[in-house]
Formats: sequence, C-alpha cells, structure tokens
Amino acid sequence: MSIMEININVFRMINNLGKQYDFLNPPIMAIAEYTLYVLILALVLYLFTGGRKNKVMVICSVFTLLMAEGLGKLAGMLHSNNQPFAELSNVNKLIEKAVDNSFPSDHTMIFFSLCVTFWLFRRGWSFLWILLAVLVGFSRIWVGVHYPGDVLVAAILSIISALVVHRFVPRLKFMQNIAGEQHIPNRTKYEEL
Repeated sequence: MSIMEININVFRMINNLGKQYDFLNPPIMAIAEYTLYVLILALVLYLFTGGRKNKVMVICSVFTLLMAEGLGKLAGMLHSNNQPFAELSNVNKLIEKAVDNSFPSDHTMIFFSLCVTFWLFRRGWSFLWILLAVLVGFSRIWVGVHYPGDVLVAAILSIISALVVHRFVPRLKFMQNIAGEQHIPNRTKYEEL
C-alpha cells in the first residue's frame, strides 16, 4: 500500500465519523473554523499581560510561525495535492473552502507553531494548548478539507520550528533587552584601565 493510499484510508476513516456521529459535526465545525480567533485573543492577552517573559514568548511564537510557514511553502513546492473534497468522491465536506494546494495544512501549522511555543515557555497546564492544536488538526480532516498527511507534515514542521526558535531566538541581544536581562559587554581592554 502506498503512502497516498494510507493517507486516503485514514482520511476516510476520520471523515466518515461525521456521517456516523453527525451530532458532533457542529462542535467540530466550530473548532475547525473559529478557534483561530481564540488563539489570536490568547496571543494578544499574553502580549499585554504577564510581563517580559510573555512578550518574549509571543515574539518567539511569531518567529516560529514565520519559520514554519517558510518550510511549509518549500514543502508545498515539493509536493502538491488539492483538498480531499476536490479529489475524492463522497467526502463529508462540512465547511466551505476554496480549492488549492492543501499541503501542508495552514490552520494546523498556525496552531502547532503558537501552541507548542506557548508550551515550551510556560509548561504546566500549557499542554492544553498542544491538545487544542491536535484537536484543530483532527477537525480539519473531519470536515473534509485536509488529508491526514497535510496535518501531520504541518505539525512536524511547526514543532521543529518551535524547538529551533526556542533554542536560539531568546539568546539574541534584542530579545535579552526585551526580557530585561542585563547584557554585559566584553571587558577586555576596559578592565585594564
């Protein structure tokens, strides 16, 4: 069985859940379409509350998203597929979406980029952000607009981006200034005076 056949089979399995459990369609549709507003609100709240650490976290989440989107554009040039509803028959399409390259999933990339960054900085209960990102990715398959491969690749690229950004960006001088850390210049020739 090829990777695309596995991708289609897993898509069918998840997407058909909407036919079997149609009472779950309204909340899943809301998650697929409207949780982005919750994420944007959280980003703004984090930016204006919680002090300097939150500011660094928000800036790092934006860097993560930009890096993931860049990697996603590259991946999209290497592989392309339209949304499942445009390529397959009998798809349970629950939301409107224009037909274009759905690889990788932009919604999933946004959520994993921001949510993984939130978790890396805050830990503890912030794992709920990761669960939300997983739920959004799952919902995009359920409503018929992405294949599982679209979601999986978006999540992987976002996680890699978040780890790289978390490791290096907070060490940059302008980030240290935002964080309020005192940057001590090299004391070479000045020590001798």
